[in-house]
Amino acid sequence: MQLEALVSKSLTFHLFVFSVQIAHRSLCSLQFKFVAPHRVLPVVIDCGTDNEELLNDDFYLGLQHKRIKGPEYFQTVDEFMQAVRHRWPNVLVQFEDFSSDKAQTLLNHYRHDHLCFNDDIQGTGATTLAGVLGALRAKGADVNDLGKQRIVIAGAGSAGIGVAQVLMQAIIEQGTPEKEARDCFYVVDANGMLGVEQSDKLSSEQRMFARANDGGMPLDQVVKKYKPTMLLGMTGVGGLFKEEIIREMAKHCDRPVIFPLSNPTIKAECTAEQAFEWTDGRCIFASGSPFNPVTIGSNVFYPTQCNNMYIFPGLGLGATLAGAKTVSDKMLYVAAEALANFVTKEELSQGKVFPPLNRIRDVSKSVAVAAIKQAMKEGQATKLDSKHFDDLESFVQSKMYDPVYVPLVEKREISI
Repeated sequence: MQLEALVSKSLTFHLFVFSVQIAHRSLCSLQFKFVAPHRVLPVVIDCGTDNEELLNDDFYLGLQHKRIKGPEYFQTVDEFMQAVRHRWPNVLVQFEDFSSDKAQTLLNHYRHDHLCFNDDIQGTGATTLAGVLGALRAKGADVNDLGKQRIVIAGAGSAGIGVAQVLMQAIIEQGTPEKEARDCFYVVDANGMLGVEQSDKLSSEQRMFARANDGGMPLDQVVKKYKPTMLLGMTGVGGLFKEEIIREMAKHCDRPVIFPLSNPTIKAECTAEQAFEWTDGRCIFASGSPFNPVTIGSNVFYPTQCNNMYIFPGLGLGATLAGAKTVSDKMLYVAAEALANFVTKEELSQGKVFPPLNRIRDVSKSVAVAAIKQAMKEGQATKLDSKHFDDLESFVQSKMYDPVYVPLVEKREISI
């Protein structure tokens, strides 16, 4: 096996976290900020490119052939996964930036017998869940009432469907039957609301959220008819949440939850200023892009950013410290709960549903502890024993990477 030989011969250090992406332009940026860098490796699997300009560029460093597809593509990824697991049996693989038509297939194939997770699907879903739970707290509602919400998701790609899946699992976890949990969602793409009549064109994950009625209904009509309490955007279409859509939502909901999660800023479905202005300051807002504080009358609102970095470093750290065999749905749920509980009542009153970034290390520690505790409950904590259970926070703290460098030359005082 060529990849196995390459991995075995060229890398000799003990590695336990991979960040993997399929790309043809550049190396992925690694954001495991709390795991020692020498234990982390970014990996790009080059499958070619369909960009004609790059195919004819003598200086292009990637493979200059058309991108492979179908069985050959999946075989390449499988060869990589086998090689990595052969070399490091306990490795955690984080999938990043896989295209929507392949991301879920790969996750479904590996998640039950590999320690892995997809940040775009599960990381985005868990972070959004934390924001949604925080929004319920800000409303003064019971966080266990998620099943009473009407949730419109704009965007049916890997991120949108991933968020829907994580939220649905959370609703089920809170005690709502699966059928009723599924009925909380109205997923809309460029062709309107997903409907059963489109089933032959949808993935199995998308079909889960296809509705029996009103398939193809446009977003503005969905909002008008179904009166959502939450509107989440993962489309990459800047300005999609028009004024009439937001105002219509605000007519029927005292505290509408509006999360335009696309980034960069130019692709946000609406801005913070628009959301607060069009709801007369009543909305609960979080976004994928950063926005400045918004003043409405005498009130100042501080929008917070729904960013995966709140979840995946702590989740990855907790899973690896525990020696978990898989990343379970319940581990994602408790990670989201830990993040949501980190937001103070004062911050919620200011319009914040995520904690400030200057507390990110403490957030990640709490997420890691929650993931470890859940791994213990599931019988997955293969690396821990009773001595670690008494003070998990201190144990996790001792394992977190701190960018402090020891001196290379020992200083000694010489007496004369």
